[in-house]
Amino acid sequence: MAKKLLMLVGDYVEDYEVMVPFQALLAVGHSVHAVCPDKKAGDSVATAIHDFEGAQTYSEKPGHRFTLNHDFDGLDPAAYDGLVVPGGRAPEYLRMNPRVLEIVQHFHQANKPIAAICHGAQLLAAAGILQGKTCSAYPACAAEVRLAGGTYAEIGIDQAHTDGKLVTAPAWPAHPAWIAQFLAVLGTTIQHT
Repeated sequence: MAKKLLMLVGDYVEDYEVMVPFQALLAVGHSVHAVCPDKKAGDSVATAIHDFEGAQTYSEKPGHRFTLNHDFDGLDPAAYDGLVVPGGRAPEYLRMNPRVLEIVQHFHQANKPIAAICHGAQLLAAAGILQGKTCSAYPACAAEVRLAGGTYAEIGIDQAHTDGKLVTAPAWPAHPAWIAQFLAVLGTTIQHT
């Protein structure tokens, strides 16, 4: 059965981490509402491409524009079956928005599936939902996971981790594992013929 999913994004969200799951979740038949505070359907956010080129951390390059397809104002998180939190730069400032934190807390309190990747863990930590949870994230966010009372999952950059209804991964190379595990938590099955 198709699910209705909410995706929280903002300017300089990581390009692959918003585009790929948005398109993949639509491709398997789910509805995805991509929203951003202070923006409406039809507005767009800037994205950034993070790459791993041998430096001590990722490099950042301009990405594409990502068009929002739903209004942030007035949304009811109770109307959604799951939440997707892409990484990039957006979570560092989205976590300062009280309404965004309330939305994340709703999904946790209602025990609905949550998928977060890379720096998305910053938003989960700020919402106070990592206590007692094991969570993967970009390695630079390990301290935030631990400070929020979670256990940081030290896994390969192409792996994902599921703890109950929380599915997390370190970065976009983990998309196959992360999206597959999120689909499993959602109860989505794909049949090959």
